[in-house]
Amino acid sequence: MYLRKVNGPRAVRLPDGRVMTRADLPAPDTRRWVASRKAAVVRAVRHGLIDRAEAIATYALSEEELDEWMAAADRGGERALRATARRRHN
Repeated sequence: MYLRKVNGPRAVRLPDGRVMTRADLPAPDTRRWVASRKAAVVRAVRHGLIDRAEAIATYALSEEELDEWMAAADRGGERALRATARRRHN
């Protein structure tokens, strides 16, 4: 079995006890960003699975977009990351 060389950890333990691995992240070519995929990226950045720069580069995000996702997750969790929730608050 061959494990690809990656920077940083391959897995992290979340505060609720679950383990998150790089396999839990959305595909790099993701175009449809549903709330669960956004939440996975936010969790990965927050808990050190990937750093901000890697998330921005891998998913072609802007700094502002990632900041919006993180702020929305702080306000209301995964539900706040839904596109309809964003429209309601604007």
